[in-house]
Amino acid sequence: MTIAALQPIFSTLWVVWFFVLFTGILIYVLAPKRKRGFERAGDIPFRDDPRDRLS
Repeated sequence: MTIAALQPIFSTLWVVWFFVLFTGILIYVLAPKRKRGFERAGDIPFRDDPRDRLS
């Protein structure tokens, strides 16, 4: 069996792998328990005290 014969199988597996990876990233980012952390990170540019940027 040559690599050329395995190419359709590998192509299919890559599509499945990226779909699973994308779905996992979406679940991680959209999890309700992470909302506060993302909101705090999004507010960093608007903080007045430079010391707040490190926390």
